[in-house]
Amino acid sequence: MSELLRDAAERSIRYLDSLSERRVSPSAEAVGALTGFRAPLPEKPTDAGTVLEQLDALGSPATMAMAGPRFFGFVIGGSLPATVAAAWLAAAWDQNTGLYNSTPGTSTIEDVALGWLIDVLGLPAGIAGSFVTGTTVAHITALSAARHAVLAKTGWNVEADGLFGAPPITVITGAEAHPTLYKALGVVGLGRNRVVKVPVDGQGRMIASKVPRISGPTIVCLQAGNVNTGAFDPIGDICDLAHETGAFVHVDGAFGLWARASKEQQHLAIGMERADSWATDAHKWLNVPYDSGVAFVRDHDALRAAMAVTAEYLPTDSTNRNPSDYTPELSRRARGVEVWAALRSLGRAGVEELVARHCRQARRMADRLSAAGLEILNEVVLNQVLVTFGSAERTARVIEAIQADGTCWAGITIWQGRTAMRISIISWATTDADIERSADAILRIAATVPQ
Repeated sequence: MSELLRDAAERSIRYLDSLSERRVSPSAEAVGALTGFRAPLPEKPTDAGTVLEQLDALGSPATMAMAGPRFFGFVIGGSLPATVAAAWLAAAWDQNTGLYNSTPGTSTIEDVALGWLIDVLGLPAGIAGSFVTGTTVAHITALSAARHAVLAKTGWNVEADGLFGAPPITVITGAEAHPTLYKALGVVGLGRNRVVKVPVDGQGRMIASKVPRISGPTIVCLQAGNVNTGAFDPIGDICDLAHETGAFVHVDGAFGLWARASKEQQHLAIGMERADSWATDAHKWLNVPYDSGVAFVRDHDALRAAMAVTAEYLPTDSTNRNPSDYTPELSRRARGVEVWAALRSLGRAGVEELVARHCRQARRMADRLSAAGLEILNEVVLNQVLVTFGSAERTARVIEAIQADGTCWAGITIWQGRTAMRISIISWATTDADIERSADAILRIAATVPQ
């Protein structure tokens, strides 16, 4: 075991050390070599060292350098050094962190990490929280609590009696809500197609004056950080409107919630603390390893009613927090360990610097591209830059060439009818030099693609 783990560590270190200079996208040769994995299941055991060697030899070259400094696709952060090390240690611990009595160490670490998150994000003290796989499951978790809360007001017990015959729940979103929200609505039985969609402005922000009259059990879903533009719904204003009628307000803050951690960006999220639940990713702006999302819910009882599980064989303890009372899973890894390590290593000042730096780098990228005559489609208020290279066809060709070049990687998107490249700057490893190097590559490649 010791020799194998040392080998794994050395291979991992070599991989991480290569990221700053290797091409971001894997080469065609590396992808082609993946056929080496497509072999029949061995009849006999294979030495663990041989297994690891094959994984590294074939797998490492074929990875997208998402952990590197010039991957700008899908709002994916890298992994801070302290979090990689913490993840290795937590994997060695192999703790099924569902119940305090069986895993007091990791349960305590997660409890502390949740408190630190609530603090650094400026959310109301004392709210409930849970570590899940990502914002999609954080939505499912929070919306389950929302479903409980709005139906409990009518006297309906949704956990016991389901949604058959229950009073109907109205769900209101902005027209630019993220697709993971609709996926979550489908999973919790509220439907993807029953949603009332409110018109948005040119940046994707919900127009508060267009919110329809609210009556009966209602959940209003707002967005902090549009995945294309980075824009925020007017959360405070809509919270006031929704709460006047007893509606439940949920915030999709997959990456935008972290604006609360930076004095330079806090103004974007004014009033967010007045919502009833929030979903975010730690594997985005906090830069911890995949997978790590967080759900926060103001009403402890609603979240526990939606999620808690009991059985005679489970060693529950009413005096300590059982993580499984707040998450969909009973069996789960201790995701909060990496979050604790990130916050412990960065401190409040480090988190703020990370958010503010990436927002400044996004503006720097936008300024470079705009100065060269390219059109920026969004107000660069956060870490997102939308750039177009002319027609939809030429923009697609330029993006394909940029991805093939390997200097950096950004994805294609359609924004309010315009084809664009979306640049998401969110890795702890990204330096100003990486921004300049990437901008140079983008402009060089764009100049070679005919109109």
